[in-house]
Amino acid sequence: MSADPDTPEPDGKDATEAPAPAQSTGRSSIAVGAGILLSRIAGFLREAALARFLGIGFAADAVRAAMRIPNLLQNLLGEGVLSAAFIPVYSRIVESEDEERAGEVAGAIAGILIAVTTAVTAVVVVFARPITAVMTPGFDGRTFDLTVTLVRIMTLGLGFLVMSAWCLGILNSHRRFFLPFVAPVLWNAAQIVVIVFVGLLGWTDSSIAVALAWALVVGGLLQLVVQLPAVLRLVPHLRLSLRSKERDVRDVLRRTGPALLGRGIVQISAFADVVLASMLVTGAVAALGYAQVLYVLPISLFAMSVAAAELPELSRESEAVRQIQLRLVIALRRIVFYVFFAAVMYVTVGDLIISVLFEGGEFTHDDTLLVWYILVGYSVAIVASSESRLLQNTLYARNDVVTPAEIAAVRLVVSVGLSIPLMFSLDRLVIVDGHISGWSDLPAFWPLPADVRSEAGTVHLGAVGIALASSFASLVEVALLRRRCSTELGWNPPIGRSVSRLVPVALLTGMESVALVIGLEAIPDILSLPFILVAAFVTWIAASHWLGLFEADEAMIPVRRAVERVREAYRPSSRGSGDQHDAGGGPSR
Repeated sequence: MSADPDTPEPDGKDATEAPAPAQSTGRSSIAVGAGILLSRIAGFLREAALARFLGIGFAADAVRAAMRIPNLLQNLLGEGVLSAAFIPVYSRIVESEDEERAGEVAGAIAGILIAVTTAVTAVVVVFARPITAVMTPGFDGRTFDLTVTLVRIMTLGLGFLVMSAWCLGILNSHRRFFLPFVAPVLWNAAQIVVIVFVGLLGWTDSSIAVALAWALVVGGLLQLVVQLPAVLRLVPHLRLSLRSKERDVRDVLRRTGPALLGRGIVQISAFADVVLASMLVTGAVAALGYAQVLYVLPISLFAMSVAAAELPELSRESEAVRQIQLRLVIALRRIVFYVFFAAVMYVTVGDLIISVLFEGGEFTHDDTLLVWYILVGYSVAIVASSESRLLQNTLYARNDVVTPAEIAAVRLVVSVGLSIPLMFSLDRLVIVDGHISGWSDLPAFWPLPADVRSEAGTVHLGAVGIALASSFASLVEVALLRRRCSTELGWNPPIGRSVSRLVPVALLTGMESVALVIGLEAIPDILSLPFILVAAFVTWIAASHWLGLFEADEAMIPVRRAVERVREAYRPSSRGSGDQHDAGGGPSR
């Protein structure tokens, strides 16, 4: 097959070869992906333990809702400010090799983050009850009271999470990627140990949730402590301060306002999902959470890893438009290649994946189906969501922190506007013994009565509407981001051709997966699922290679290297053969 032409071809270079700028961050994105993979594996183990002991009951709803507060503040104060405001500025200082200046700026940002985080933590702990009331208007009784308690406890660990994000910004700017992305393994490990321990002791659901909240605080401390030694080695002149008048610190703070606005809108959008889900049947918040764990996995592994590795480089080359174009094409194609495969797997064998990971104990087969339907709803736009991460970072690197905020606001309005009619309509549908039934006589666009929403053991489809609305909003967001990047760079990445070229590969892989599911139905899911996933990925690679996509050959590089190492290990050296010949005075027998 012919080589695919999406990649710009300066000086007649073969389009199937990744340009040097993109290759320079290949190892970095692999390091990020490896760290995220280990962290996500630990996260899956935590989710499996949570599903086993809490299912999708009231305590699971409370845990999911309470986690939104520290997550929101961490993303605002930590990752949001760092990705949009701090890393672009600090990366240029690192490039200039001015260690004194780097230490002053890093120390000032750390001091300001500590001061702000301390104040915010105090406010949230004191006003946890009204904040929870705004966050979960549909919660009442024991669910609401437990959520308030969990918010207070979890917020105590906010400072550890924010400073962990600061460490990530420092390490990434110095091209150290693996450690900050693998550090959350400790955060998850602390929670796993506590959930399993207290769960096996037979604690009540509420007690398990409270113990989990304290484990989250301890895990945040461990996540920070493991990164600090590396940061101190890289920044020997680090000095904590509150100096906000230094030129580079002012530059970071100037970017912070729009960054907070943009990041805040993105987080409010996720926050809105919890607010809306709290008005649905008990278990909707928890079901959304389980689906989002799987939905975020490929985005984290392939989109966030590439975007995180590219941000420092894009910042260093912010004025080199041609270099940015080359980086964008290769990065976007890599992201689409892997994320599209994940979407196919979620649609075709998502129920098997969820069953193996979560089903058992308090988590029933009907719960599995609900989470699968939500995951399918999210998967509609998983490629668009992944692309958005890189396009946002491209605008950040070009010193545009306002446009992503404006586009995020549009996304929020679209998502909420569509969620309300969809979720209330679908909440009239019930899953019973694997079958969907039960349209209610009540008005379609109105919440179910409180006694119906709090009924234990009922599995309704309202949360699927939130996922579908979120996907449509993601498609709108990426379209607007593409338009802005096209205006900014004078060129529009030909991502549509990459997606369309993978459509026949997706159809072939999807049909194979469905056929294998039917053919292996008699085999337990835990045994059949690995075989199906491996077979599907082999087909994905082979078909993509036949179509001439360079990503397929790139994906096989680690396999080829492993095979070559095995060959080298078992290949007799010429010198050894010669010595054997000489020692025997003639040919060896």
